[in-house]
Amino acid sequence: MPHAPRNSFIAPGVSRFSRSAVFSKKALYKRAKKDVAAPAKEVATEKTVEVKGAKNGGKRTVPAQKASRFYPAEDVPSPKVSRKAPKTAPLRASLTAGTVAILLAGRYRGKRVVVLKQLDSGLLLVTGPFKVNGVPLRRVNQAYVIATSTKIDVSAIKVDEKFNDAYFKKSAKTEKAFLEGEQKKAAFPESKAADQKAVDKALLEVVGKTPFLRQYLASSFGLSKGQFPHNLKF
Repeated sequence: MPHAPRNSFIAPGVSRFSRSAVFSKKALYKRAKKDVAAPAKEVATEKTVEVKGAKNGGKRTVPAQKASRFYPAEDVPSPKVSRKAPKTAPLRASLTAGTVAILLAGRYRGKRVVVLKQLDSGLLLVTGPFKVNGVPLRRVNQAYVIATSTKIDVSAIKVDEKFNDAYFKKSAKTEKAFLEGEQKKAAFPESKAADQKAVDKALLEVVGKTPFLRQYLASSFGLSKGQFPHNLKF
C-alpha cells in the first residue's frame, strides 16, 4: 500500500507545508547532489596560416586569437551591464487627479497640495495653489505623499501638455561656474510665472465653490502629542 504524501493541499494550489519544511521532512539535505557537467566545447587555440615567400616555409602556426598590444596597468573593474529597463511606477488608486495630498518630504513638507496628473517618469504634478500656500507647480514622488479623502473636481481644468519632465529640467552646472563660486541668482522666468498664474486662476475658481476648502489647503499638517499617523483617517 503506498504511503500517504508528506505534504497535502489545504486548498487548490495552497500546500500545507512550505518547500523548506518538505525539504527538512524528506531529509533531502542528507542526499548527495548529482550534477551532470555539460560537455566541454573544444575551442581551437591555434590555427595554421599561409606565409608568402619562398624561404618562409609556406605555413605557420599562430594563436587563434591575437593578444592585445596594450593592457591596463591596473585592474579596472567594469560595471555590470544590466538588461533591465526601468518601468514607470503605477499610480496609487488613491492618487487620482484632483486628490488633495500632504507632502512628507522636501522644502514644502507638511503642505497640502492638489494632484493634477502623473508624468511619464512616474512623478506627480502637483500645485498648492501657489497663491494659497506658496507651493508652486512641481514634481513629487508619490512615495512621499499621503493621499487624503478630500477630492476636487478638476475635470474642467485643462492641464497643458507642456507640463512634462522636460519642463522642470534644470541646466547642469558647468565646472567653470562651480570654480567661480556663488553668483547672482538668475531671475525666475516670466513664462513659468505666467503658467503658474493661469493654473492657479482655474484651480481657485473650483476651490472657491466649496466652503472652507481654501483655508484647509492653506493650513499645514502636523501631529500633536499622542497622535499616531496609522490611527488617523485622512
